[in-house]
Amino acid sequence: MVEPTSPLRVIVIARSPHEHVRVAWEKLQPCLMAQPEIEVVGVAMTDDVDHKTLNAELAIVLGGDGSILRACRQFEDHQIPILPVNLGKLGFLADLTLDHLQRHLDLIATRQYKIAEMLMFEAVINHQDGSTERHLGLNELAIRVGKTPRMIDVSLAIDGDIVTTYSGDGLILATPVGSTAHNLSAGGPILKQTIRAFVVTPICPHTLTIRPIVEHADCTYEITLPKPETEDVLCVIDGHIHRPIQHGDSIQFRRADVNCKLVRLPDHSYYETLHRKLGWDGQLSYQSYHTE
Repeated sequence: MVEPTSPLRVIVIARSPHEHVRVAWEKLQPCLMAQPEIEVVGVAMTDDVDHKTLNAELAIVLGGDGSILRACRQFEDHQIPILPVNLGKLGFLADLTLDHLQRHLDLIATRQYKIAEMLMFEAVINHQDGSTERHLGLNELAIRVGKTPRMIDVSLAIDGDIVTTYSGDGLILATPVGSTAHNLSAGGPILKQTIRAFVVTPICPHTLTIRPIVEHADCTYEITLPKPETEDVLCVIDGHIHRPIQHGDSIQFRRADVNCKLVRLPDHSYYETLHRKLGWDGQLSYQSYHTE
């Protein structure tokens, strides 16, 4: 006798002050409840839910790419698969619409989906006073000035080998996922999301021969500020975590021990997403979410 498959234990993350996110959850909720193969074990509207205690197998995240970044930080070292639903504009990670999810909810209920493992990074900031802090990220780490715009110097070493000192507006170390975010705006290359590599992109370099480089994800990247008079410089992780750094501090950037896990339906195509989102047919695709 074949044992019945247990229901898919799902949490829903809809933490946003925007009304359209609440409306989207109100539309999705009855669809989920109508699926006996899905059990909603927690909903995060204003406060986080503990996915470990709830033994959740999957998280449905309503919002945009920023909502996925927040979910990854919340999950920390216990990452579970994320099903992203795009309620924002561009959305390279959250490229599944609410209508598309509702039409194909049976595939989710019967676990007919793939899980794509996305590289995450770990940044360890070693302050000159002996204190340290560790952060997980999915998109990028950026070194940039704070309130007063000016040129800064940022030194980079990879596995102990000195690369160069970048003079300009700052430096970006991005994952393949983050290659279509700040890195792309700064003129860096697009990496396929499953490549095990990082991209180093200077922000408005003073020397035009300084170009972006791509290096293996198993390397350790070390960032320092070589000039003692350097002030008001920030280490920014995924656009949300801002930490001041100064001469005498160092940052170790390396591949994290965990990966972000994104749920992909059978018809998902990375290049079709790029074609649609970046307007490779001649028109950029900025979608806004509208409710009836």
